[in-house]
Amino acid sequence: MAYKLITISVTIIFIICGSGLFYYAIQLRKRFPEQHNFLNSALTFSLWILAGVLYPYFFWISNGEIPLFQTLSTCFICLFTPSIIFLILFYQYHFVVKKNPQLRETKNIDSFLKSFEMKNKELNNSKLSKFKTDLHRKALHLFPAGVIIFLWVFAVYIWDDLWNADAVWGITGQEFGKFLILTAGYSGILVFGALDYVRLSFIFDERQIFHLIPDNVIKLLRKSMKYKENFEYIRPTILILSFVPIFFLPFGIFAAATLIATIGDGAASTFGLRFGRKNFPKSSEKTIIGYIAGFLASFGITIMVLLIFEAHLNNFEILIIACSGALVFFIIDILNLKIDDNILNPILSALVMGCLYFIL
Repeated sequence: MAYKLITISVTIIFIICGSGLFYYAIQLRKRFPEQHNFLNSALTFSLWILAGVLYPYFFWISNGEIPLFQTLSTCFICLFTPSIIFLILFYQYHFVVKKNPQLRETKNIDSFLKSFEMKNKELNNSKLSKFKTDLHRKALHLFPAGVIIFLWVFAVYIWDDLWNADAVWGITGQEFGKFLILTAGYSGILVFGALDYVRLSFIFDERQIFHLIPDNVIKLLRKSMKYKENFEYIRPTILILSFVPIFFLPFGIFAAATLIATIGDGAASTFGLRFGRKNFPKSSEKTIIGYIAGFLASFGITIMVLLIFEAHLNNFEILIIACSGALVFFIIDILNLKIDDNILNPILSALVMGCLYFIL
């Protein structure tokens, strides 16, 4: 049975956190109907619930040593990560805000939004500034995918192949890689979720705690967010949650989908801003150069990932799978739907590539 006392705690935490943030979304919809995309919030809420429900099944393996790592992962997610979040907020309140009471008045959503208005004026007057801002955004989005690739390479090629630690701990490098990615991924979701709880607390006029966000985090958000995103969930939360339901697929397909959603999207945006001249459609900021760059980047990165992690595939199979993933990205990009592409890109590209992986 997948559900046990130790794993169901993760399920409960994710259902509670997702439900709380969905309540935030309902309030944001009432107060800021033009800025808040409620459809994306509803889909993100579904991903929170799905992530909680799926967690126990990632460890549903007959290997006798798996329960130990399952327990370690659950303790890290449910105890260590919340403790770190609490300590950060405790430090901010007792050692920063209490020593500088004026921060309650000066460090709030209004002052934060004013800084965005100033940034927007700068962006309108400088294409280079807009390009730099987009680079910060895409670098933040790339970080989760980069961590995933690093942890898998470490577990399979260093921990297992080089150190032969699998013989000591009784699990394979791939199982250890899944343990590391799940632990880091689910903990990361909680960290970003906590940031959303604090950041979006401005919906409560008398109980907002925006001032508890550390200054370095404020600076990072200012560099990497668009004005409208101040009324929605932070993008890395949505992106990592979208990775969860596709983690059951072969790692090469999973890794390719995560990189399509980050590198493909980043290439389309940055090349479009830097070199794009013709917009399509004309009413959109997206350019033909951006579409081409996104397709080629998605195609190239998928080929590279499959060659490294799915070496048993032949060249024809790799080309077909890579082309399908890039084509899905291209279609989503050109349709420019109201649904966040951080949800659509990884899930749909992974499903299409996964189907072809098993068919070919």
